[in-house]
Amino acid sequence: MTSHPGDEGPAPGYTSTDTERRVRERRKSRARGPFERDRARVLHSSALRRLAAKTQVVQPGVSDFPRTRLTHSLECAQIGRELGQSLGCDPDLVEAACLSHDLGHPPFGHNGENALDEAAAACGGFEGNAQSLRLLVRLESKVIAPDGTGAGLNLSRATLDATVKYPWARGERPGTHKFNVYPDDAEVFAWLRAGSPDGRTPFESQVMDWSDDVAYSVHDVEDALHAGLVSMAALGSPTERAEVCRVAAEHYCDADPAELSEVLDELLAAPVWPEEFTGDLSSLAALKNLTSELIGRFCRAAERGTRGVHGPTRLTRYGADLVVPRWALLECALLKALSAHFVLARAETMAYRADERRLISELVTALWKNAPGALDPQFRAPFEAAADDAGALRVVIDQVASLTDTSATALHSHLVGGWM
Repeated sequence: MTSHPGDEGPAPGYTSTDTERRVRERRKSRARGPFERDRARVLHSSALRRLAAKTQVVQPGVSDFPRTRLTHSLECAQIGRELGQSLGCDPDLVEAACLSHDLGHPPFGHNGENALDEAAAACGGFEGNAQSLRLLVRLESKVIAPDGTGAGLNLSRATLDATVKYPWARGERPGTHKFNVYPDDAEVFAWLRAGSPDGRTPFESQVMDWSDDVAYSVHDVEDALHAGLVSMAALGSPTERAEVCRVAAEHYCDADPAELSEVLDELLAAPVWPEEFTGDLSSLAALKNLTSELIGRFCRAAERGTRGVHGPTRLTRYGADLVVPRWALLECALLKALSAHFVLARAETMAYRADERRLISELVTALWKNAPGALDPQFRAPFEAAADDAGALRVVIDQVASLTDTSATALHSHLVGGWM
């Protein structure tokens, strides 16, 4: 597939190579820049809408308050847009990357991701970031290539590159199970990474990644406090604090519990924490103030750290790296550990998460047995055209990954029977 210059001129700080699209499109009459167009395409995509019924941490449907993957993506986009713009990035490019970062997440969040990875072992596994890229360059129905294959949203090179957190295939980086591309998407991956330093992500991707961390670490704690799964009394318990530090050290950072204990004490001593949460108007306002203060704290830390190294110039693409102070990284890790300890480790949570994994596994098996007829229309032809069983299984995995929590449960009930 041949790349072509974008129809629009590059934004300040970017080149015509950055605005190239893989498939030539007719010139648009509206006076929008290339990254504005990318942002609009992601915002109007089916994949983004489906995130409204996909789990963040607290199950959708439990109440109207907890985040879904869609609300998380919108909040991440707002944080990333402002932080990126303050550092010289094109704000539409960063927002498009933030809106795209979770598109590939399957039903039931990371729990469903783990189940799909096991089910997809025969075709190379499953990873939410690789699936996000696959949606953007292949599965999402916006642009058809001259050879009749899907070209996804046909985003510009710089925007696609900004969505990549882990610029390698599975097994290429020792010490991590994360990756961003499946073997059959390697060609487009090579195209979007042309000229990029090996193993390095662009500045816009680093802004997106930190905005993601900030959004979900802060908002997951807000959701947990609102749901009554975390109390201020529990946060004052030395035993609970020690466990939070242990979880953070084991899963979210390279610090030891002793260092984390000092950071956690300082974080919780900040006057922004409400004394208690009762659900009345005053405590709701105090909780919202907490989230605002924490987000501002983390974004200011990244902006000051980065400007301290790189100065006041416009920072784009591979001209700089985002600099986040260690204390901010550790505070963010501790907030993630708070949610992991108080929400994900609860016995009832563990029980329904086991049911979710079973549902995903059974759904993949049932679709495989009943394909292509049981697949959605857009997946039937690729299934029948697959060169081998691994290729056909990848199509089944694409189908399951596209489902929401609700539609996965309904389809499982139709093909397999009730669950839970």
